[in-house]
Amino acid sequence: MSEEGKLEKMEKDFSPQVDALLPETETLTKQGKLLEALDKLMALEKQARNAADANSTGRILVQVIKLCRDANDWKLLNEQIVLLSKKHGQLKAATTKMIQDAFSYLDSTPNMEVKLELIDTLRTVTEGKIYVEVERARVTRILAKIREDEGKIIEAADILQELQVETFGSMDKREKTDFILEQMRLCLAKHDYVRTQIISKKINTRFFQDKENEDLKLRFYELMIQHALHEGQYLNVHKFYKHIYDSESIKKDDNKWKKVLQNVILFVILSPYDNEQSDLLHRIYEDTNLTQIPLYQELAKCFVTTELMRWPKIEELYGETLGQTDVFSKSTEDGVKRWKELHNRVIEHNIRVVAKYYTRVTTKRLMQLLDLSERDTEEFLSKLVVSKTIYARVDRPAGIVSFQVKRDANQILNDWSNDINTLLNLVEKTCHLISKEEMVHSIAKAI
Repeated sequence: MSEEGKLEKMEKDFSPQVDALLPETETLTKQGKLLEALDKLMALEKQARNAADANSTGRILVQVIKLCRDANDWKLLNEQIVLLSKKHGQLKAATTKMIQDAFSYLDSTPNMEVKLELIDTLRTVTEGKIYVEVERARVTRILAKIREDEGKIIEAADILQELQVETFGSMDKREKTDFILEQMRLCLAKHDYVRTQIISKKINTRFFQDKENEDLKLRFYELMIQHALHEGQYLNVHKFYKHIYDSESIKKDDNKWKKVLQNVILFVILSPYDNEQSDLLHRIYEDTNLTQIPLYQELAKCFVTTELMRWPKIEELYGETLGQTDVFSKSTEDGVKRWKELHNRVIEHNIRVVAKYYTRVTTKRLMQLLDLSERDTEEFLSKLVVSKTIYARVDRPAGIVSFQVKRDANQILNDWSNDINTLLNLVEKTCHLISKEEMVHSIAKAI
C-alpha cells in the first residue's frame, strides 16, 4: 500500500537485485564511498517503489540508514529518513520497516544531542501517520523520560499528553494501559489533579481482572490513592486499598497484606458517615484476617458497636501505634490533619449513639458524654443535623437537646392503630391459650 492509501499490486520482484546490491554497498561504505553506495541504493529503490515491491523497498530503506549509522554520519541518517519518507508513492510497509529500524538505533547514539535529533526526526516523519502511530508513541515516551530526568516535569507531561493512545487500534491493550498510567503519573508529578482524574477514566478496570495484568492494577490504584488523598476523598482511598488488598500477589506476602489491611481499616474509619461507609465498615470488620492485627480489629469494633467512646481513652490505647503509621504521622501536616479528622469521627459516632438511646438530654450532660465545650458540642450537632445523619432540636434557654422526631397527626394515629391491633391480637391469642388449657384439664378430670 502506498502513502496515498491505494492498494498496489507488485509488478516485479527485485529481490535478486537487492540481494546482489546490499553486500556491494557495504563494501563501498567500508572503503569510505558512502555517497556512491547511497546513490546505487536510491536508483534501485525508485525502481522497486514504482513496481510496488514493498519487501525489496523496505530492505533498501533499512540498508540506507544502516550504512549511515555504520559510517557514524548521524546528520546524513536524519536527512535520509526525512527524504525517503517523503518520496512520492512511498510504500507504507517500507516506511514502517525503516522507522522501526531507526528506532532501534536510539540506544546506540554517541551522545544526548544526537539522540534528541534522531528522536525529533522520527517524531516529524511519523506525525499524522496511523500506520506508525505505535512507533511515534514509543519515541515520544522516550523523549518525555529524557525531559523528566532533566527536571522538566511540566514539559515531559505536556509531551506525553499529546498522545491519545486510547484511540490507537494497532497498539496492544497492555502497552496502551501502561502509557495511560505514565500520563497519570506525570500529571500527578506536576500537580494537575483534574487532568489525572480525566485520564483515569480512559482505563477500564475490568482489564485488571486478568492475573498477568496485576502489576498494572497495583500501579493504577497507587496513583488513584495519591489523587484521592489530595482531594480528601477517604472513602475512595479505602476502596482503592481494598482493590489492592484483594490482589493475589499482595495476599501471598504477609507483611504486604497486613500493611494494606491496616490502611483499609483506617481510611474507612476516617470517611464521613453514610450508608455506604457503614456497610463497607461492617463488611471489612467481618474479614477473618483482622484477627492477626488485633489492635486494628479493636479500633474497628469501637466504630461498629453502638457504644460511647472516650477520646482520651482512644488516644491512650491507639495513639502511640497509629502515630507511627504514614496515615497519622505527626511529622507531616497531612498526618496531623487526619488525626484531627479521627477525633471528629469519634465525636460524630458518639452523637449518633446518644441520639439512639436518648429522646431528650440536657446540654451539660451531652457535653460530659462528648468531652467537648458547649460551642463545639453545638457545632458538631449542627453538622450532623444538616447532613441529615440525625434529627435534633436545641432549646438553648432551657439547655435541652431533643432527638425525638416530630410526627404529624396521621403518623400518630397510624402508630396508635397498629398498637391497638397488636394488643387485640395478643388478647385473642391469650384467650385461645386459656380455652385450650381449660379443655385439656376438663378431659383429664373426666378420665
